[in-house]
Amino acid sequence: MFYVFSVIVEMVAPLIMFGVLTHCENISDQNGNVSCNKNLSITRLEDVDLPSIGASDVLVKMLAAPINPSDINRIQGTYAILSDLPAVGGNEGVAQIVEVGSGVKSLRTGDWVIPKDAGLGTWRTQAVLREDAVIKLPNDIPLLCAATLGVNPCTALRMLSDFEALKPGDSVIQNAANSGVGQAVIQIAAARGINTINIVRDRPEFTQLSDRLKAMGATHVIKEEALRRPEIKELLKSCPKPKLALNGVGGKSATELLRHLQFGGSMVTYGGMAKQPVTIPVSALIFKDVKVLGFWVTQWKKDHSNDGRAFGAMLDELCSLIRQGKLTAPPCIELDLQDYNKALSAAMQPFTSAKQVLIM
Repeated sequence: MFYVFSVIVEMVAPLIMFGVLTHCENISDQNGNVSCNKNLSITRLEDVDLPSIGASDVLVKMLAAPINPSDINRIQGTYAILSDLPAVGGNEGVAQIVEVGSGVKSLRTGDWVIPKDAGLGTWRTQAVLREDAVIKLPNDIPLLCAATLGVNPCTALRMLSDFEALKPGDSVIQNAANSGVGQAVIQIAAARGINTINIVRDRPEFTQLSDRLKAMGATHVIKEEALRRPEIKELLKSCPKPKLALNGVGGKSATELLRHLQFGGSMVTYGGMAKQPVTIPVSALIFKDVKVLGFWVTQWKKDHSNDGRAFGAMLDELCSLIRQGKLTAPPCIELDLQDYNKALSAAMQPFTSAKQVLIM
């Protein structure tokens, strides 16, 4: 079985179709050769026509769209949102309004917009969308900040705001600290005067990564292996025990986060990169009264879909931090849309801190 996704390139232009095997099954080509492939492997080009613009529609030109782990999961068929196939890939990105329908009131030509929800399909150059499928964004922030604003920074801000009443001087501990969410957590927390204890996997360039995260505002950057050693208690004496733990990995890494939470603290899981279950020690539940919760920004957006003020207020806060220089986009590698295969391959590599961004 394979899933196919598409990228619209022009109003009438090549259409990039790509897919991935969800199981390592034997497949045969027309010559009878049998092979097995787990990687993004099925691509083709087609020409497509855009639909006409209705009264409540807008024509947008996509400017830039990143490749996130959720995009890879959606292609693999393992994400919570699965589209009818073939579908257009990409959950996030920034576009500019080119034309508006006669009944459109909230948008005008030249406005920047981002998707209100996941699954819109941003890996294309143009699209005709409903007015209520996008939300306006200020166009006085850097393009890459705008393109990467709708998922990771929103996730970081909500987790720092909605689960514990954090005050200046409090502490947060997180794994996957070099991920897009992790970097946003560091910067937003620093802007609020909150300490961050940041866990990353060991790697040859650990010192450089640590220095970069500390330059963003990280209080401590620690290897996962060091988190299990007794001397970690001495290292962490400079800040209070964390009220909040943010888990984007799962498995043993999540268990270690729990061990360092203060009494009554919360661990919020937003990802599972290790593809291992979260194991919760009984002692943490009984003797430390910790709370274990999950968060999915897509569900938050759905819960607030009837009131755009909450989403708008969140974007306003994030854009304000960007203008102040307190929140930046993660390191990005920009590639032309035609180089999507190279970008997808790079996005699937381990130990990467850079985000692949398709430029239209």
